[in-house]
Amino acid sequence: MLKTLEKVDPAFRADVLNGLSEPIPAIPARWFYDRRGSELFDDITRLPSYYPTRTETALLEAKIDEIARLLPKESAVVEFGSGSSTKTPILLRAAKPKAYVPIDISGDYLRESAARVDAEFPGIPVHPVEADFTQEVELPVAIGGLPRLGFFPGSTIGNFVPQSATDLLRHFRTILCTGARLLIGMDRVKPIDRLIAAYDDPEGVTAEFNLNLLRRINRELGADIPVDAFRHQARWNDMLGRIEMHLVAMRDVSFEIEDRSFDFAKGKSIHTENSHKYGPRGARLLLLAGGWTPLAEWTDPDQDFALILAEAERERFAP
Repeated sequence: MLKTLEKVDPAFRADVLNGLSEPIPAIPARWFYDRRGSELFDDITRLPSYYPTRTETALLEAKIDEIARLLPKESAVVEFGSGSSTKTPILLRAAKPKAYVPIDISGDYLRESAARVDAEFPGIPVHPVEADFTQEVELPVAIGGLPRLGFFPGSTIGNFVPQSATDLLRHFRTILCTGARLLIGMDRVKPIDRLIAAYDDPEGVTAEFNLNLLRRINRELGADIPVDAFRHQARWNDMLGRIEMHLVAMRDVSFEIEDRSFDFAKGKSIHTENSHKYGPRGARLLLLAGGWTPLAEWTDPDQDFALILAEAERERFAP
């Protein structure tokens, strides 16, 4: 029976209903990030086995003086998928921008994070934008005329398959305009046991993060998915160079979403996230394909993670 629901994002409804109807069921990872999902992801970043946030933060702190010398002066920093903005203060202290524009899909979480940044940096105007950065984004009029620096940390680019990642980078170029610069984090390929441990922690936080997507579907779409019938699984796909997260049915299960029925046999999964890992050449080629020319690259001593600074190219119509 259809329940009385809270306001639902029509894109969320479409992605869930269409995604679960596919031969290989999948739901885009961006829908992890309701308020609870955002909180759980912050918890994940502090786990001992989750190296990306810790490694990237240390790398940014170690190299920020070098990075700052290559950044546009008196710019507007535009952060895509800002979340809790934990790395942002390192960049803002060094870049000394004229404005900061965090963009995130989780509105309440965005406003709280923006308020913390505003309190810490009273001399930098903060203009939060609640939006899905993969779609059209209207930047604040207040930053018109300022040089723009995109900030896309966390290896979030790895959540997108290469074609979508290329399209996203081109989208960023359109938002930021030719001549802008982009500081982007990319995770490197490494031993499989370390990768699996980072996405299937013994504390079970990533499992709860993954399962929270089903709880969100139940709450917002009036579904009756038996959450306890699914378990979290992280897999390494060597052919495609990525970690995959799945929700696997532990038994035969049926449920309804808005009067549509879905049946999952035991062992069938919902594919919820990819996290692609790049070598140095692959990362640079991805940026070039997306219209960004790499200018400089920094890595940690163990070569686990990379920060790359790139510049938006002019449109080219010939090789």
